[in-house]
Amino acid sequence: MSFPMSTFAPVEEQLTYLKKGSAEIIREADLRAKLEKSRATGKPLRVKLGMDPTAPDLHLGHTVVLRKLKHFQDLGHTAIFLIGDFTGMIGDPTGRSVTRPPLTREQIEANAETYKAQVFKILDPQKTVIDFNRRWMGQFSADDFVRLMAKYTVSQLLEREDFHQRFKNEKPISVHELLYPLVQGYDSVALEADVELGGTDQKFNLLVGRELQRAYGQESQVVLTTPILEGLDGVQKMSKSLGNAIGIHEPPLEMYGKVMSISDEMMWRYYELLTDVQVAEIEKMKREAHPMQAKKELAKRIVGDFHSGEAAAKAGEDWGKQFQKHEVPESIEETEIEAPENRLRIDKLLARTGIAGSISDGGRMVKQGAVRVNGAIVNDPTKVLDISRGVTLQVGRTIKRVVPGIPGTGIVTKTLSH
Repeated sequence: MSFPMSTFAPVEEQLTYLKKGSAEIIREADLRAKLEKSRATGKPLRVKLGMDPTAPDLHLGHTVVLRKLKHFQDLGHTAIFLIGDFTGMIGDPTGRSVTRPPLTREQIEANAETYKAQVFKILDPQKTVIDFNRRWMGQFSADDFVRLMAKYTVSQLLEREDFHQRFKNEKPISVHELLYPLVQGYDSVALEADVELGGTDQKFNLLVGRELQRAYGQESQVVLTTPILEGLDGVQKMSKSLGNAIGIHEPPLEMYGKVMSISDEMMWRYYELLTDVQVAEIEKMKREAHPMQAKKELAKRIVGDFHSGEAAAKAGEDWGKQFQKHEVPESIEETEIEAPENRLRIDKLLARTGIAGSISDGGRMVKQGAVRVNGAIVNDPTKVLDISRGVTLQVGRTIKRVVPGIPGTGIVTKTLSH
């Protein structure tokens, strides 16, 4: 479909919008040339973002690069969200010191369905192309794979830091892992991508795509990387396993409270990477806005993106009652837990209430001093709590009341209104 030139903003305006929150553009001159050609011909750029469906739920860290895809979409370009249902079977070796266990086809298909629903929290469902790389990789013959592998050398693949370190330390590298960057790179050939997006940790794979496109007679894509978002601790990357993540499906009050728990310094990084607020406006807020008010606005924006404006306003009111006026919020979760003699270790209790993803995650939270029991910080993950009269657990802005359960009913969670 052809678009009139007026559909596209001036190239300098587009570049300013796209560079916000970007870590690196390879090469910026190429991107400028592609944008100029797009504006002259009225043909939108094809912008690709691929994600392997290796987990059922996304957190805010995943949305940084999704939001950059949205920025291209806002400018009138074609956003292609590629679900790696074939590459997911291989397992991305990025950042891995050992071989990643491959997922089953059933796990990948189930996760892919949840991804499709979750990405539309950011992207426009009417303007987004959803594709799956099994569509072409599933048709690959042995001959096709031989031709693909002939376009890259083992020494080139071993230049990758992950592989280089494992080879140096005499740790095994499975042959199928060497295929991963080649298959991801071929995705760009199959889609004739003009631009590919990814986190900074994906740089090697993205550059392979540039080289393979040249090898297959196409113009090389531009690579645009985005930073890796730090979690609530402000130090380590956001990860559910580290207990420092904000899931995009978390309840509004919990999400709002977690955003309010970050440092003032980290708040500005979140503004840059998790909102569409322009750099000039962010700089103005730094100079003129009170940090607490700016953080409330950030929390409101983030909750509004993944729930609604009404839910964000309600979460702000409840948070204010709970943490500024020392009142109880209008609703709080109460969880009934069965335990021998109503006694249970705190790390296990955190896991069973869902505050922590696992017992080890719960233990890590306690050791970090992030857990309060009835308002007091607890540092011993082996501490046994008596829940016979009920206890209140707090991690960051997440609060749950735990009470004894009726034998045989399992774990029951209620929302209490006040």
